[in-house]
Amino acid sequence: MTLKFGLLGAGRIGKVHAGAVAANPGAKLVAVADPVREAAQAIAERSGAEIRSVEAIMSAKDVDAVLITSPTDLHADMIETAARAGKAIFCEKPIDLSVERVKRCLEVVAAEKAPLMIGFNRRFDPNFREVRARIDAGAIGEVEMVSIVSRDPGPPPIAYIGRSGGLFRDMTIHDFDMAAFLLGEAPVSVFAAASNLVDPAIGAAGDVDSASLVLTTRSGKIAQISNSRRASYGYDQRIEVHGSTGMVSAENVRVSTVEVANASGYLRDPLLDFFMTRYTEAYAAEIAAFIATLAAGKPMSPSGADGLKALQMAEAALQSLKDGRRVEIAY
Repeated sequence: MTLKFGLLGAGRIGKVHAGAVAANPGAKLVAVADPVREAAQAIAERSGAEIRSVEAIMSAKDVDAVLITSPTDLHADMIETAARAGKAIFCEKPIDLSVERVKRCLEVVAAEKAPLMIGFNRRFDPNFREVRARIDAGAIGEVEMVSIVSRDPGPPPIAYIGRSGGLFRDMTIHDFDMAAFLLGEAPVSVFAAASNLVDPAIGAAGDVDSASLVLTTRSGKIAQISNSRRASYGYDQRIEVHGSTGMVSAENVRVSTVEVANASGYLRDPLLDFFMTRYTEAYAAEIAAFIATLAAGKPMSPSGADGLKALQMAEAALQSLKDGRRVEIAY
């Protein structure tokens, strides 16, 4: 059976997901909606999908599932509409910038028994998934500490900052989810330190661009997160998990594994430049997982509850930054 998708949002991440659907033999993109017709047209021409309104996609009988890749402030409303329309739902993170709004949205999802997956794509990165698999296989004993480095090659446009919800809700939210994924339990407290070191305009917009965070679980496990909106050497994405009997890590992905040695030293190819190239396999894998989970009738993962927890961690981190102290995370 082919799962037929409607795409709600034809921007940068919408293009990525449209490509993942096109590459999956069990999926077909049949409709795309975007207020910028040229953006929708570009995807429609490549995929053979029709351009339709959001309302038409929601009510369409030939659409089984929707991919919500619109701006964040539209996510919750679209999720509720899709749930009431009987669609399976894949939505990019976050569900909303308000914890209370997310809770109300998830109440609708639960009442309608709608399948909902949240796009924490890094869980599906082949290297990061292998780290989790090695942990599950007992390769390092009991997990004790997790270290996550996540640094963008450059900051987003200033106009994006306000609508995104800021560093913790927009960027670090991926790392909050990854920390819980690797720790095997949700952190219960966070201490955050952050600064404006990259661009003063980000500070003027009310956000930070450089941060270090420490999260602690109820059993005492610790996760450390390092974020920056600038990495002159490429898209820096690394994790390390230390356990009672060893350590497992996943290093950065480079353009190639070729290394040249000469009188000047050892020369290696640069890191992949941004998320669309670094996480291509992860985006394809999460769509495949969404399709497979739906076909099997199993609970979605990452779930709406996972999305809520990551946002609650972000809110606690913001409070920690404001107060200059460790803050308990309110789940």
